[in-house]
Amino acid sequence: MRILIVEDEKKVSNFIRQALEEEQYAVDQAFNGEDGVDLAEVYEYDLVILDLMLPKKGGLVVLHELRGMGKKMPILVLTARDAVQDKVTVLDAGGDDYLTKPFSIEEFLARVRALMRRGPVEKTQVLKIADLTLDLIKREVFRGAKRIDLTNKEYALLEYFMRNPNRVLTRSMITEHVWNIDFDTETNVIDVYITYLRNKIDKGEPHRLIQTIRGVGYMLQGDYNAHPGKTGHMV
Repeated sequence: MRILIVEDEKKVSNFIRQALEEEQYAVDQAFNGEDGVDLAEVYEYDLVILDLMLPKKGGLVVLHELRGMGKKMPILVLTARDAVQDKVTVLDAGGDDYLTKPFSIEEFLARVRALMRRGPVEKTQVLKIADLTLDLIKREVFRGAKRIDLTNKEYALLEYFMRNPNRVLTRSMITEHVWNIDFDTETNVIDVYITYLRNKIDKGEPHRLIQTIRGVGYMLQGDYNAHPGKTGHMV
């Protein structure tokens, strides 16, 4: 899952980034409101961490612009202001949660997990594609009755596939969603992780869920009778 931090204090931003990366989130940073809006407009984020006091564009302006663009990702606002009216203003402007500085990293990460479970629209706690299930609360994956143990990055990759079943995902889309902006697109890391997932999800199963669409990308085929259409050939 990919997170954008919009925070002008670099020490704070880097501290937050380190904590999130230790939890295996992909993280991008912007150090002013203008760059934050630009990044959120170009890339697809699962969560935005937004400071209120920002240069170029203030946090409330950023919040209004993101919602005005139709961006529905959860937004966690960080600020030193603790007045009730400040919190009301943030929530009414489209913020999903509010955390006052200074804060404990444990509480911060718990709020991040809660917002990521909530997602942009749906409130579901379990994703299910064919006989594959992913519990967003317990972070457990099953193929039928068989439990599958995944690394954090494998889990993030599978969650992205399961939120987009029967949809061809290009390497560029996977890169932007599961890895961060500094990811080296010339490497074969994505293909390696797809292989890891296949070995855990599809090995020994009569129906393969993870399909390669030649020349295009990959697809999690939730419907065994589905066809890739004109986008490419399944293998």
